[in-house]
Formats: sequence, structure tokens, C-alpha cells
Amino acid sequence: MRLRCAVLDDFQGVAAELADWSVIEERVEVVALREHLDGEEALAEALADYDIVVTLRERVPFPGSLIARLPRLKLLVASGMRNSVIDYAAAEAHGVTVCGTASSSTPPVELTWALLLGLARGIVQESNALRGNGPWQSTVGADLHGRRLGLLGLGKIGSRVAQVGLAFGMRVSAWSQNLTKERTEEVGVELAGSKEELLRDSDFVSVHLALGDRTRGLLGAAELALMKPTAYLVNTSRAAIVDQDALLAALHEGRIAGAGVDVFDIEPLPAGHPVRTAPRLLATPHLGYVSHANYTTYYGQAVEDIQAYLAGSPVRRLP
Repeated sequence: MRLRCAVLDDFQGVAAELADWSVIEERVEVVALREHLDGEEALAEALADYDIVVTLRERVPFPGSLIARLPRLKLLVASGMRNSVIDYAAAEAHGVTVCGTASSSTPPVELTWALLLGLARGIVQESNALRGNGPWQSTVGADLHGRRLGLLGLGKIGSRVAQVGLAFGMRVSAWSQNLTKERTEEVGVELAGSKEELLRDSDFVSVHLALGDRTRGLLGAAELALMKPTAYLVNTSRAAIVDQDALLAALHEGRIAGAGVDVFDIEPLPAGHPVRTAPRLLATPHLGYVSHANYTTYYGQAVEDIQAYLAGSPVRRLP
């Protein structure tokens, strides 16, 4: 009798195309689920008959209470090598092996710049106007050259975003709680004296921090009020780093020029969610990691993880 494997959130229907699942088909029946399963009840019911689950990033939480309701589950494969929504202790207690995959930082860097450039030059608004026989030129673009890009976080992604900013001729500064002058000099950017200084001085602010106790709610109403009314905020990191209600208020009241957002408190966003109609907002449905190369890695290495598990030698084990 073959094992059953569920591939979650295959929204585009590409999981079967981007990896060779045939190498495990004699032992594993693979089912790709294109619709998002929302909530523990739906997950427990839908996954009850599966032995293996492949999950994308941190979209679907696997707390201990859910793992306990999946008695057949033996292998959980998560894309990436870090996942904060899996209860690893519960997985171990219930005999569930958890494995990961490689994940490239290049796609979120590229999306960050897509959002920033889209905001600066009014790309969506101007394209919609042109295609809809609207006004010919209705916006005046914001320049990048000579303007200040402020980065909250200078890790793998933040440092690569910085390099692009420097190539545009921007003045780039960075801040995080443990950031040192040695690190900023290594990347070739300035160290902001404080978070407040960075927010006050920047024309564009981009968030590149991991979510944790110290970064949750890092940008609230008081912090957003420090930004220039002509400044833009981009968040491709984690939604909870920015107070969502405070950001919506700032956008509605025109206290910042705009925001580019790829991450949300609820994903997928429900129909009618206020983010969907917020002014001055360029929003994408968490596309930061969604690229052909990344998906090929995710699904290809998921197959490898399953093969290794079946052989009794799991690889890329988490945490």
C-alpha cells in the first residue's frame, strides 16, 4: 500500500511540473492541493489520510494540537531551512520527521525593487490609465538618484538590496538592534544612529528583519509618524513587524507617500479585507519567494527529502 503525500498551497498548479515526482510514485501517491486550507479544523480533516505533507514557507502553521490530530503523519517537508510555525517538539513527540529545503534570497531582493520602483514611478496607476484610455501622464515620479534608502536590517537580503540602491546612486543607511559599524562599512553603507534617525532621514524605507520578540510591532503609529510625507515604505519581510492598522491609517490620511507590501497578517487575504482597497498601496500576494528557480528547488528537494526518508536516512532535518 502506497503512502499518501499532500502538497499544500499549489496555487499555480505547478508542483507536478517543477520536479520529477515519478521517482517516488511506486511508493507514494502525491496529491497537490490548489486551495488554501484555513484553520486547524479544515487542516485536520483534509490531511487526516496523509502520511507526508509538503508545505510552503510559513503559510500553514503546524502547532502541537494539529500534529496530534494527524496520526498518520510521518514526514513534514517545509520549504526553506527555517520555519517558525512548526512545533518541532510536538513533531518529535509524535514521531514526525521534519525536513527542509534550500531557499534563495535572490527572489525577495528582486521583488523588493519591483515594489520600490513601482511605487516611485507610479507604474500600476500609469499602466492602468494607458490601457483604459485614461489620462496621458497623471503622476510625477519620485527620483532614486541622490535620495536616501533606509534599510531596517542588513542581513543576506538587506545587504543585496543595499547594493542595488548604491548602483542607482542612492545614499544608503541601515539600522538594526545589533548592527555594527564594521558590518555597514563592509557593505558600503552608513550606520544610522537610531531607528528614529533612519525613519526621519529616509526617502525610502525597506524592511529586512526576521520576526521575533524584538521586532514584532517595531514600526507602529509613532514610528510611522516620523517618516517624511514624501517617503515610501516597503515590507517584503514579515507583516507583524509593521503595525497593520497604523500603516492603513497612515496611508488613508496621506501621512506617507505610499507603501509596497508583500506580507499580511492573514494569508491569503479574505475578500473585502481593508488592505485590498487601501489608497497609496502597491500590494502583491506574498510573491517574495515565488520564482521559477525557487520553486524548482523547493519541489525538487522535497522529492529528495521524501526519497531519503523512505531510505531510512532523512536529510536536511529541521530545526
